[in-house]
Amino acid sequence: MLNIVTCFKWVIDEAYIKVGASRELDLEWADYKLSDYDRNAIEEAMRIADIEGGTVTAVTVGSSDATKGIKDALSRGPEKAIFINDPAFTDLEPSQTASLLAEVIASRLQYDLIICGEGSSDLYAQQVGPRLAELLDIPCIAFVSKLDIKERQVIAERKMEDGIEVVTAPLPALVTVLPDINSPRIPGLKDTLGAAKKSVISIGKEELTGMAKPHLETTAIEAATMERHCIKFNPDAEGIKQFVDALLKEGVMG
Repeated sequence: MLNIVTCFKWVIDEAYIKVGASRELDLEWADYKLSDYDRNAIEEAMRIADIEGGTVTAVTVGSSDATKGIKDALSRGPEKAIFINDPAFTDLEPSQTASLLAEVIASRLQYDLIICGEGSSDLYAQQVGPRLAELLDIPCIAFVSKLDIKERQVIAERKMEDGIEVVTAPLPALVTVLPDINSPRIPGLKDTLGAAKKSVISIGKEELTGMAKPHLETTAIEAATMERHCIKFNPDAEGIKQFVDALLKEGVMG
């Protein structure tokens, strides 16, 4: 029987983001969703639990109003959730998120395996998983495309440029998984209704010793732009030369 922890994040749904006239992001009407990569992490946790036997606990850090994210995560299978929340827990850096997760997981949970997504749909910093493993002093295998458990060991496959790398590590361990590791389930009405009956442990800022200090300062967030010159090149030798010359002039080729 394995005690599995899976971490997830409630993020802004990019489909609802609007761009203002000055390229500023308008988030007034933005909706939120479970991070795409974390859906794979939860699904993989459930798959391993079904094969090996065990329990799955979903853990997240967020603002106090992110309760819809808890219900969404629980509707995908985990038996319970831990909600580390405070109004100040918004726009946290990966180091801060990892420190909060580490404190709660280390003090309140028994764990054999921790599964995280490779990154989050908003920041995609790919740091929370490795930082969490470092703070818990356990092995970390990142960017896993196939995962198995055998004789208290994690057996993970990672796709490399020249082949498949197989990595093993003793439990307890942490892995971050790629989206191609599985196809996340789509919760049905019964799953959604059942999620409301599952246990949720809420942990406030006052119950924690603190979190890592921020190291970064966000000065502005602007939408990306794409400038089109609308230049057409003929599909002949002279046209190809003109195309290459244009790229050289723009500095996109050296």
